Amino acid sequence: MECNLAVIKGDGIGPEVVTEAIKVLDAVGKKYDHSFQYEQILMGGCSIDATGVPLTDEAVAIAKSKDAVLLGSIGGNTSTSPWYQLPPELRPEAGLLKIRKELGLFANLRPANLYEELKEACPLKAEIADKGFDMLIMRELTGGLYFGERSTMEIDGVLTAHDNLIYNENEIRRIAVKAFDIAGKRRKKVTSVDKANVLDSSRLWRKVVEEVAKDYPEISYEHMLVDNCAMQLVKDPAQFDVVLTENMFGDILSDEASMITGSIGMLASASLNETKFGMYEPSGGSAPDIAGQNKANPIATILSAAMMLRYTFDLDKEADGIEAAVKQVLKEGYRTCDIVSEGTKQVSCSEMGDLIAARI
Repeated sequence: MECNLAVIKGDGIGPEVVTEAIKVLDAVGKKYDHSFQYEQILMGGCSIDATGVPLTDEAVAIAKSKDAVLLGSIGGNTSTSPWYQLPPELRPEAGLLKIRKELGLFANLRPANLYEELKEACPLKAEIADKGFDMLIMRELTGGLYFGERSTMEIDGVLTAHDNLIYNENEIRRIAVKAFDIAGKRRKKVTSVDKANVLDSSRLWRKVVEEVAKDYPEISYEHMLVDNCAMQLVKDPAQFDVVLTENMFGDILSDEASMITGSIGMLASASLNETKFGMYEPSGGSAPDIAGQNKANPIATILSAAMMLRYTFDLDKEADGIEAAVKQVLKEGYRTCDIVSEGTKQVSCSEMGDLIAARI
């Protein structure tokens, strides 16, 4: 199979971790007789430096012409980088919001599972970590508070900010269908998270999810308020399978879920549209404090590449091969600095990529 990818290496550690993911994809191509073609485009701070904007229309057009996008990370230090002296619409993250909207990437999938080999890195009590967990947070990505009208103005001499949270039933229905479909391939449980005791948007969310659930009698589902869900993630994460929620709640809960795995450097993500097209990226940030030092953990990006093989190209065997290679390297005791512990061997970013590629 020929797979044509747009590659956004981005800022900070992005170029380092993407390089290792490409190394692993090339190993997959060699073993399974696939061809991966890469075309690099700019987004984020590097695009601001080169073009004056965080994402050009030309870059969007290239991304649309490919089968999928492989993304590293974007942005920098918000307190010191000149990128954050610019108006909000010209900052690095504006490029990310734009590409999600332009590509129709409404469904964000963030798996969070605790590897047996990394239980010691889990910050939860041993009796909780010993139960393990394997969840998938399904976050609506192109609606809600982040895309509503906003303004800051002076009213009666007082600066007042306004952000509008809007969802319509079609936006909710399509993400709910994705969640129930994916739950059918997992443990057949959906937890829909909202704030229906306060927000009208959440009451509509709950109503539409209940309508969708009627088409999936084999899937169990429940509603959970977002504040309770935040507590349950640290009290009993093993209870969750697919967690379905809106944009802002999903942003917060997925980061919480990432940290109870022991390191955000372990967590992949996929953002899908209504076809098989997707953008695949690690859940963590650009980590500018360690950029260029060959210290970053590339596993999240490598696992994102595995998700790409599974969801865009239907190459399940190849995706399984990458995931098995990651588990094998961890079982052998190799760790990057973020997950190293007594009795394990610390390796660099590039060494971790070499080890995983060699075990494909």
